[in-house]
Parts: sequence; structure tokens; C-alpha cells
Amino acid sequence: MLIKTYFPLILSFLLFVSFASAQTAIRVVDEEEFPELLRHLPDWESVLPTAVLARTRDRLRIAVGEREVLDLIEFAGGTEAVTANYDGVGRLLIVEYPTPQASVDADTAFLERLSSRPSDPPTVYRRIGNYNAFVFDAKDPQAAAALLDQVKYEKTVQWLGEDPNYMKKAERYLATSTADVIISTALLIVISVVFVLVTGGISGYVFFRIREQRRAAMPAYSDAGGMTRLNLDDLTSPIDYDRMLGD
Repeated sequence: MLIKTYFPLILSFLLFVSFASAQTAIRVVDEEEFPELLRHLPDWESVLPTAVLARTRDRLRIAVGEREVLDLIEFAGGTEAVTANYDGVGRLLIVEYPTPQASVDADTAFLERLSSRPSDPPTVYRRIGNYNAFVFDAKDPQAAAALLDQVKYEKTVQWLGEDPNYMKKAERYLATSTADVIISTALLIVISVVFVLVTGGISGYVFFRIREQRRAAMPAYSDAGGMTRLNLDDLTSPIDYDRMLGD
């Protein structure tokens, strides 16, 4: 009886734990498994199967093939590169340098090499912030330029002292997290209510059918529920005296 009473509550709690675990898992995968540079690829989730993050020149050569311009990339001091293939456009390569000066120096070398040794199909190149972006094997230069337009450089500023924007960031985070909690709670309540209604309906129907089967097996209906009662209205089955012990 206790199990039937508390079963919906226990299952609702398990659903809540599962939902919270799923939300945590999503955040972990999004923030830790995929580095920031990889998530700066245009429409990165769609091209994820072809995306490669490289921190060495050899790793980059395996991903994009033999390109003369790769000889100019120095993976030192935290330089990283990410590449992915975009169907109908070409292969995008984004190189992130740790400092603006390193990106500027590399930009000069890249422009000189590409102008002196043009490739066929052409390579479309552009410097975007600390990103030096290439589109290799560009079938359509305009489509390649449009792809580079989608690359956004987002710099991170680290304060040596107290961040003056700390309160604004905290308020924004609180508002975002509160909205997520409200939506998650409302969704959980709806799921719990639907589950309780469905479970209660099924349990009630099964219980009703069992009672109906028991009542159908009785020779006459009685609202006593099978309890011992006085046969004042002749509704109780006659007693078989042959099976009783004699004097």
C-alpha cells in the first residue's frame, strides 16, 4: 500500500535527478570537451565531424594537407589552429596567435607568400583580430569571403585587479541562470503532472477491472465488499451445510 501511495512521488524525484544530470552533462560537453577556438568556427556544430584542432605543424599538415603557407605558422607561445571542411566552399583554417603583434607579423608573411605563389584553386585569406583565417581550395571566391565574414574574433580581457564589470556580469549570470531554473522547474512540473495523471489513470483502471472481475464472480452483488454480514436481504450466498461438521 505504501509503495502505491509514494510511487508517483519517488518516480518524480528520479525524473528530476535525471533531468538535472542531463543539463549538467550538456554544460560539461559544451564548455570542456570542445575548446573555445573550435566553437568559433561558423556553424561549428554542423562541421564538427570534419573539424580538427591542431597545436603542432605536423598535426595541421595531416588535417589540411601539404600547403606552402603552413611553413610560416609557428606554434609557439600558445598558438592554436582549427580547421573544418565546408561543402561547396572549401576548407577553412583559423590560426589564433597569443598576441596582436604575432598576428600582424604572420599576416605580413602570409600576404607576401600568397601573392608571390598563388595556388589553383585559389586560397582566400584574411586577418580577423588575432585570427589569421584561410579558405583553401576556394571554388567560389565570393562564397569563401562570405564564410570569412562569419568568423568573429572575441578577445578575452583579464584584469590584474578587481574586475570593474564584476557586478554587471554577476547580474547577467544570475538573470540567465534564474531563467534556466524557472524553465527547467516548469518543465519538470508539467512532466510530473502528466506522469502522475497517466499513472493514476492506469492504476485506477486496473484496480477497477480487478474489482469488476471479483464482483462478476459473486452470485449476488453486495456493497459489503466481501465482509461478513447479516443476510437480511437474502443477498448472501446460501451456506452449504453439507460441508460443515456435524454434532
